[in-house]
Amino acid sequence: MLASVVVIALFVWQGNKGFSLWDEGFLWYGAQRVTLGEVPIRDFMAYDPGRYYWVAAVMELCGSNGIMAMRIALAIFQAIGLFVGLLLIARALKKQSLVYLLLSTLILTAWMFPRYKLFDVSLSIFLVGALTYLVEKPVGRRYFLAGMCVGLAAVFGRNHGVYGVTGSLGVIAWLTINRSESYSPVSGLLAWSAGVITGYCPILLMLIFVPGFAAAFLEDIRYLFEIRTTNIPLPVQWPWRVHFTSLPTSDAVREILIGTFFIGLLIFGAVSLLWVVRQRMLNRPVSPTLVAASFLVLPYAHFAYSRADISHLAQGIFPMLVGIMVALSRQAAQIKWPLAAVICAASIWVMIAFQPGWECRDGKCVGVEISHSMLQTAPGTARDIALLRTLADKYAAHGRSFIAAPYWPGAYALLERKSPVWEIYPLQRRSGTFEQDEIKRIEAANPGFALIDEMPLDGVDALRFSNTHPLIYQYILNNFVPLPGSPNPYYHISKANSQAQ
Repeated sequence: MLASVVVIALFVWQGNKGFSLWDEGFLWYGAQRVTLGEVPIRDFMAYDPGRYYWVAAVMELCGSNGIMAMRIALAIFQAIGLFVGLLLIARALKKQSLVYLLLSTLILTAWMFPRYKLFDVSLSIFLVGALTYLVEKPVGRRYFLAGMCVGLAAVFGRNHGVYGVTGSLGVIAWLTINRSESYSPVSGLLAWSAGVITGYCPILLMLIFVPGFAAAFLEDIRYLFEIRTTNIPLPVQWPWRVHFTSLPTSDAVREILIGTFFIGLLIFGAVSLLWVVRQRMLNRPVSPTLVAASFLVLPYAHFAYSRADISHLAQGIFPMLVGIMVALSRQAAQIKWPLAAVICAASIWVMIAFQPGWECRDGKCVGVEISHSMLQTAPGTARDIALLRTLADKYAAHGRSFIAAPYWPGAYALLERKSPVWEIYPLQRRSGTFEQDEIKRIEAANPGFALIDEMPLDGVDALRFSNTHPLIYQYILNNFVPLPGSPNPYYHISKANSQAQ
């Protein structure tokens, strides 16, 4: 009940606030295409399929493929994740305390960001819950169910599958230390493996029965090995690197806290892991939830550090948050309450500035109609939306396709158009063969205009679209006519040659 009330309150406050043509648009476009029968990864660049089918199912129930229907789908997943997190903390309490649960609620809710990544947030909590369930009573059925949860997590994101496997193997190894349980860990590992396969069945069935999916899926994995990274990296903003003289005090404090949380991931991950292993070796009792969280903190720290910004920190921090709140719940009052209050205050201080509702306070946002709903967005986003609609009305009327690259996959969802290319979010360099295939798709789609944002991602010139996709960029230069009056020096806007006057 508490989780549902909090999520509903949050949705009322900021459900119609903010909009991103970038990552949120990436998810929205994919969900729209799934409702039209397309297949993620095969038909368009995508995350793993689970999240799209979840959103598409809720969209069907809502009778809409709009942005608010997608946000409802995300809020439902968020409520389930928050419920599991609070349940784990509540069960670890020696004596039930509403105040402690409210503090925990504030901490967990503050970090549930960004909105379009709530699948990833909740999945990390689900994995803590699954491994807790196994540690509490390591019998065959629980090994199987824990494995099934890992497999299901991978349906929504293969990185969660990798982290879940890593954490599971750690827990299973932990259970072999001074083993008192009658169930054999070898038998448990086999049951767990069967569970993983069962949970991952949706993808396995797609690989077998959906034409073209297997080839696209394997190519997607091959490409990750080719670029040797899962994200475009960013350096960690260590606390000692904060420039106090160039930042307002509140922002400087926030940067210090963010860096401290990054450090905390590594320290808590290592210390908690060593502590639960030592407790097991000494045959001392330890909270099953703390064991589960301890074996997941460092795997998820990898995700946080893979692109060390606030978004990835928020997606990777939940095993640590749950573990800390469980660990503190067992401490004396003079330790528990001050530390819990400090973590709560630090979490709110860090995260409140990034919440859409806070960003739109005091009339800082403007109203924009998006998919028949009135949203409050940043003025810059509103201008970009107006620009896209003007260009579409003039050069891509009657459902004609267009190109918006590399940062605006949401443009296609906004205007309900099919992207002319497979790679709807082209941030990384691709091979010449891949680019030639994309050019063939562009020729077949006959887009009416192209808007190329040449802003260098992260300030890195090599990440400009003209450098990551030089063949496509040159094709656009050769086959489209530049339009004057671009509102942004980075926006290179042109219309199809067929429309030349």
